[in-house]
Amino acid sequence: MVDLDSALREAVKHFWQTRRRQREQQGVAGGEKDRGHRAAVTGGSQMDGFVRLVHDVLVDRGIPEPGVYHQRKRGGVVLPGFFRPTKQWDLLVLVKGNLLATMEFKSQVGPSFGNNFNNRAEEAVGSSKDLWTAYREGAFGCSPQPWLGYLMLLEEAPGSTRPVRVDEPHYEVFEEFRDASYADRYRLLCRRLVRERLYDAACLILSDTEAGLHGEYREPCAELSFRRLIASLGARAAEHARALEDDQAG
Repeated sequence: MVDLDSALREAVKHFWQTRRRQREQQGVAGGEKDRGHRAAVTGGSQMDGFVRLVHDVLVDRGIPEPGVYHQRKRGGVVLPGFFRPTKQWDLLVLVKGNLLATMEFKSQVGPSFGNNFNNRAEEAVGSSKDLWTAYREGAFGCSPQPWLGYLMLLEEAPGSTRPVRVDEPHYEVFEEFRDASYADRYRLLCRRLVRERLYDAACLILSDTEAGLHGEYREPCAELSFRRLIASLGARAAEHARALEDDQAG
């Protein structure tokens, strides 16, 4: 069995250590330190610890390992869309041609919390709408309704935790957004992604730049814990594994 607590700490540690290493390497290669955090943003492997953890949980729950895709090489994580031809997901689970699950792993580190939050929100909603419409239109063959998950790691810093003013030139915003920090906004976003049934489960993790190097993190909302997300995905995986066994027995 996967030890979720220790494995999650290792995934958080991997994120921050990879990010630091990428920034240092970029500074050496370019003759100057990371400009605008670009090196860390474009590294591409920071969330691999979380992806591997989910992979291990799925295999532990009985999903055949070849059916868990998380490598972008050779289009392994590409699915057709409805509003666009294709999209690359971060993790896919396919069993005997059936799409079982899809998942996105995202992160945001300062300093530009404002613009990036809006982009992440639009991306999360749009990706879900695209996938569910493609599913409705038969893009995934005879697959049963897939499980869809979303994980966000947010830097816990003054810029993400202090209240943020909102512009209301014509209409008032919803009250819960008034004086909400970006961490609060992400909590609202993730809860609503699930409650509006755009995603089956979502997880929000906050972690400080320095403490995160040692695997430290916190989860600001029990409803959005990693354990709950894994419980939801694990139940679907176990159900599918049983169905596979029944097919083989028959």
